Amino acid sequence: QVQPVESGGGLVQAGGSLRLSCAASGRAFSGYTMGWFRRAPGKEREFVARISRSGDTSYYADSVKGRFTISRDNAKITLYLLMNNLKPEDTAVYYCNAVVPGTSRVLPGGSWGQGTQVTVSS
Repeated sequence: QVQPVESGGGLVQAGGSLRLSCAASGRAFSGYTMGWFRRAPGKEREFVARISRSGDTSYYADSVKGRFTISRDNAKITLYLLMNNLKPEDTAVYYCNAVVPGTSRVLPGGSWGQGTQVTVSS
């Protein structure tokens, strides 16, 4: 299974950009569909985006479509999330994990990392 370590979060003004990284240990990384999730204060964790094993197909939640871009580098065993035009409602802890292909569900048995905090000020 993938063991994720997220980084790249921070404090940014509305309209700004950040790029998150997820270093995923485990030689099987390239065999998994991967996704980003987030948990805002007082809310349940929600799906943000997913990318296929090869990186040629991606899917986004409506709330981030057109602003966020998910990508991966299988050689570096790393997943990325480029976030542009950030809004205060994007404030959350962001996590990555393996995903059931074609869905927004986390692969059963996967481990969650500590996440990385993104705070967007208005």
